[in-house]
Amino acid sequence: MDEIATYPVGLRLAGRRVVVVGGGHVAQRRVPQLLAAGAVVHVVSPDVTPAIEGLVGAGEVTWHRRGFAEADLEDTWYAMAVTDVAQVNERVAAEAERRRVFCVRADDASDATAWTPAVGRAAGVTVAVLGNREPRLSASVRDEILAGLREGTIHGRHQRTHTPGVTLVGGGPGDPDLISVAGRKALMEADVVVADRLAPRELLGQLPADVELVDVAKLPRGRSAQQEEINRVIVDRALAGKRVVRFKGGDSFVFGRGYEEVLACREAGVAVTVIPGLTSPVAVPAVAGIPVTHRGVAHEFTVLSGHLPPGHPESLTNWAAVAALHGTLVLMMAVENAPAIAEALVRGGRDAGTPVAVIADGTMAGERTVLATLGTLTEELSAHAVLPPAIIVVGEVVAVAHPERFA
Repeated sequence: MDEIATYPVGLRLAGRRVVVVGGGHVAQRRVPQLLAAGAVVHVVSPDVTPAIEGLVGAGEVTWHRRGFAEADLEDTWYAMAVTDVAQVNERVAAEAERRRVFCVRADDASDATAWTPAVGRAAGVTVAVLGNREPRLSASVRDEILAGLREGTIHGRHQRTHTPGVTLVGGGPGDPDLISVAGRKALMEADVVVADRLAPRELLGQLPADVELVDVAKLPRGRSAQQEEINRVIVDRALAGKRVVRFKGGDSFVFGRGYEEVLACREAGVAVTVIPGLTSPVAVPAVAGIPVTHRGVAHEFTVLSGHLPPGHPESLTNWAAVAALHGTLVLMMAVENAPAIAEALVRGGRDAGTPVAVIADGTMAGERTVLATLGTLTEELSAHAVLPPAIIVVGEVVAVAHPERFA
């Protein structure tokens, strides 16, 4: 394909009339981009897709329900000929040329005066790629650039505003591919990363060499003392002008003590933001093929911490009330106390034959699922030498996912 010289330019279309001739799927892709740029969009077509009709109904687009007329380009700044009839597109292009209006032709880019680039936006940057009339190439290059901007692998580190503060990042259930784009980007832009043991480890190896990594596992022992030290570290580093990421597994606000860190930052006058993560009690069963809800089987699910056994004086869980629930139970940090919890659930009225799945090392290379019932859970945990971390799912949804085991 011969290369055609073009002059890239960004059009400021806010408040300006743009005419799209055609109401099919190409128009459906283009119109939202024009609206995002603030253009006053007029669609000329006998018919439009339901999506465009919805924009018309919402008052975002003006629809001229008929064929194209040359007068449609009066006072127009930009035009698109996107019908599936070549003769109509040719008329639009010819009239646009006569009026000196730049025009895109969806059917014949070589006869157009403008091309639509593959466009995206990330990190405050608009990316537009023209691949010499090869839209798949343009989209592929655009996506690679956007991914780099979002993940922080492409950045202008020396050009960014250095704003100190703390960002709580939920890393998801363990697989590094399951962290959010925003979370990965925050990691790559941090000056200091304070990481949990269950945060995706592989991502720490991708940090820039000048990032200070604070391993929480090496802080003073004892849950309260350790949390106080974490609070002190993130606050002190932020007050020293650093961008601090507090990096956790799962989601910071689901048994992650994240809000304690938010309160510590606020008390010290430190700016703090939160980037949620995929929470393990939902994500891990999902990746293992177990739904926490299922129509006609479970219309509710309850997430509980099992780090304290039933009857422990510090436990806030009413296990008798939990046993009376009909939906799915998802237990976190419960491997050690699982036998006592299973006994309490049966004592509270749950059938000993209730299906149970124990998902160890969820989303990781060593993931495995051990199936049991409340009555056999203790035996199966021992037989399979299950160790933390693991998610325990209790309920009929396990039988839905494993009918061969619970016929």
